Amino acid sequence: MAAGDLLGIATSGLLAYQRSLATAGHNISNVNTEGYSRQRVELSARQPQFAGNGFIGSGVQVDTVRRLYDEFVTTQILNQTASYGQMENFYQRVAPLDNILADPQSGISAGLARFFDAVQGVADDPTSVPARQVLLSEAGSLVNRFQLFDQQLNDIRDALNQEIRTRVENINSLAASVARLNDDIALATGAGNNPPPNDLLDQRDLLIKRLAEQVAVTTQPQDDGALNVFIGNGQTLVIGARALPLSVLPGRFDPAELDVGYGSGGGAVPITAQLSGGALGGLLQFRSQVLDSTQNTLGQIAVGLSSRFNDQQRLGMDLNGNRGDYFFSNIAPTVAQVYTTSSATVGAAIIDVGALTASDYRLDRSGASYTLTRLSDGSVTDLAALGFPAGPVTVDGLRLSVSAGIIADGDSFLIRPTRGASRAMGLDIQDTAAVAAAAPIRTQAAFGNTGSGVVSAGVVNSPNNRVTITFTAGNSFDVVDNTTGATLATGLAYADPTNVSFNGWTVSLSGAPVAGDSFVIDNLVTTDNSAGGSIGVPVVDASGADPNLTDPVTITFNDPPNSFNVAGATSGSPVLNVPYTPGQPISFNGWTLDIRGTPAAGDSFSVSANTGGVSDNRNALLLAGLQDAPVLAGNATFEAAYGRLVADVGSATRFAESGAAAQKNLLDDAVARRESLSGVNLDEEAANLVKFQQAYEASARVVAVAGSLFDTLISAIRG
Repeated sequence: MAAGDLLGIATSGLLAYQRSLATAGHNISNVNTEGYSRQRVELSARQPQFAGNGFIGSGVQVDTVRRLYDEFVTTQILNQTASYGQMENFYQRVAPLDNILADPQSGISAGLARFFDAVQGVADDPTSVPARQVLLSEAGSLVNRFQLFDQQLNDIRDALNQEIRTRVENINSLAASVARLNDDIALATGAGNNPPPNDLLDQRDLLIKRLAEQVAVTTQPQDDGALNVFIGNGQTLVIGARALPLSVLPGRFDPAELDVGYGSGGGAVPITAQLSGGALGGLLQFRSQVLDSTQNTLGQIAVGLSSRFNDQQRLGMDLNGNRGDYFFSNIAPTVAQVYTTSSATVGAAIIDVGALTASDYRLDRSGASYTLTRLSDGSVTDLAALGFPAGPVTVDGLRLSVSAGIIADGDSFLIRPTRGASRAMGLDIQDTAAVAAAAPIRTQAAFGNTGSGVVSAGVVNSPNNRVTITFTAGNSFDVVDNTTGATLATGLAYADPTNVSFNGWTVSLSGAPVAGDSFVIDNLVTTDNSAGGSIGVPVVDASGADPNLTDPVTITFNDPPNSFNVAGATSGSPVLNVPYTPGQPISFNGWTLDIRGTPAAGDSFSVSANTGGVSDNRNALLLAGLQDAPVLAGNATFEAAYGRLVADVGSATRFAESGAAAQKNLLDDAVARRESLSGVNLDEEAANLVKFQQAYEASARVVAVAGSLFDTLISAIRG
């Protein structure tokens, strides 16, 4: 073999191992560089030369410098990074809220307990001004607790909005950097003709990992080496050298609750519901799954407490002998026009807190269809089938009506029955004497009665009692109070239309009902079980009870004493020869009582205004009984509903904590797999240095041998 060939072989070795030494040094220098992938020089034998009697090797060549990279492991890291980021960020938000709600001293539960203890204090001594003052003080403190909690939740919501802005800005900045690197990589790659720019690829992978810390991403490589990045349901965040920025928009349903938009300017489209993963996904998950429901549930409790306490307070009598007035502020739902082209006004009123949920609702019109969507679970109610918008309809204890204008096709309205209720809660009563501890009626047996009949103290019927109107014929009907068990009337005449008044409400019946048809009024919500008749909307008297409640009424027993007559009653029938059954409830003028024992013929019992009844505690006892009454949805008490809220948030906290720990382990495992493949091992690199140095020195010796052979050849020629 010629000396020149040997020199070429030696030179190729020198160059190859010089590159190998440089690459090993590059690896060692970047041992602590985040995202760096170990590089390796790929060598191969040069094309051999044919020499007549065989092929003679011509040395070594450097094919490329390859980074040790596994796409599957990298994808796992991206996925686990996004999952861990979401769960960890969710946990960081929900844990402080859990601590606030569960605080035994400042929580709503403690406030409710002290408030109802104060109510019981008034029931124990209804004439005590200090006891009444304690009640007003505890009521004010409870109102402040609800308002403070609502303010804290709004502060959390404001902080979330600011962080959403920050996260979107970070995503846009990272996307722009990825786009720039895509351009650099495409130029360096030269449409696939040049070796890959390993360090640029590592930098891009690191940026995409940081993107995954913000939001879940997927990637798709292009032929020119660029990498397209997608978020959500396939929305392109980076395509080649171009980044498509996200934006922050006023919420579709609430301008104060920000949405993430795809695009910018007027063409941005909300994609909040499609985003998940990363810190941004954790923020959105916390807001939709915990913050909204927490604020709504607190509002539900506030509405329930205010409504039920007010209802019972108005059925009582205060220390001045006046009928009870509102104790807490009357809370109304909020209705927002979301997408509207008309000037229609939708009205909403809470009719039945026992059926009221903690959800928001969206009312939509599409053609002739009017639907109400419960946003918490997506349940849809066909309002048109219930008679909307021609008349008011009631869904989940919420009465909806169109109070002005006409809803246009495509209009949408957001209805929030409970969201702002905690903030709107207030104490309307300031005078201790205005606490209605007494009942407005009193019952009394005549002094000259000779029988053993005993009359109960009597109770005031609530307009919220469940009452059934049943037609016995097309022209007559009976009325029964299902709550008290009393028959309010039998054989009432019907003519189209007829107004019916009991328990403080008046409702209109119309149409042509037949025997067996019935109508139900329950918490002022009507149910029509008639094929030919119809029922209107109950209207409650301004007093909140039967306007003739305190009119004097006398019950006198006939001879024989198995029936009685009623004098002075303005509602209820019949009033003559009413059959008597001991202990059976008797109801007229909006009150109910019972008479036990065996009255004698001529015995009489009276019902009248409770004049001077300052020591009466009957209504205070009923107010105190609301503490344990199942008045909210799901037959929950106020404290049970709050306890369930605390349990739900606590469960979410525990889930987030354990989920974050599990996701962290999965992420650590994925990173460990990457490090085992792509990470720099200093021991291995040190061994490579020795190996490459020896190979380099050996190639240098070959150069020296080739030089010596050349010198010998020249000397021989000269000699």
